[in-house]
Amino acid sequence: MEAEKTPLADCYIIHDTLFRDSRGYFFEGFNRNTFFNKTGLDVNFVQDNQSSSTKGVLRGLHFQVGDAAQAKLVRVLEGEVLDVAVDIRKNSPTFGQHVAVLLSATSNTQLFVPRGFAHGFVVLSEKAVFFYKCDNYYNKQAEGGLIYNDPEIAIDWRLAEDELILSDKDKINPTLQQIIHNL
Repeated sequence: MEAEKTPLADCYIIHDTLFRDSRGYFFEGFNRNTFFNKTGLDVNFVQDNQSSSTKGVLRGLHFQVGDAAQAKLVRVLEGEVLDVAVDIRKNSPTFGQHVAVLLSATSNTQLFVPRGFAHGFVVLSEKAVFFYKCDNYYNKQAEGGLIYNDPEIAIDWRLAEDELILSDKDKINPTLQQIIHNL
């Protein structure tokens, strides 16, 4: 495993080391000690989630606040997505900035999204299976959303607006300026 720093503090692209032979491959998806040695972050994951989506589905941007905030380690098991993390930590020097990473079943990469970030992804392939580990349990009362097309953040989702498929909830999420007082 190698950890590549992104421009956002504590947000890493994780490059998995695959061991291949005639039978296929093997890799270690997560090792707490290795992760700590490579990033300096001690993360204790407590929940795994998985979703399946078709091309154009945009899930996000989601976050949890307060004691329910979550760090996530995300990967794609099938297909390809554009994965996005937005720093919404008010006192961060990279507040309001984002990183976008292509993740696929063949890229052998993961993205570590720290607590205090909004997160989302859009499916670029015909189908994608998305998997993520969380370091805190989901809490409906602490959930929040950020509108995917906030002009202040200016995310290029790599698909035309009419190709995007969003939940009703994600279509009406507030902008960063509208939620800043709740962070």
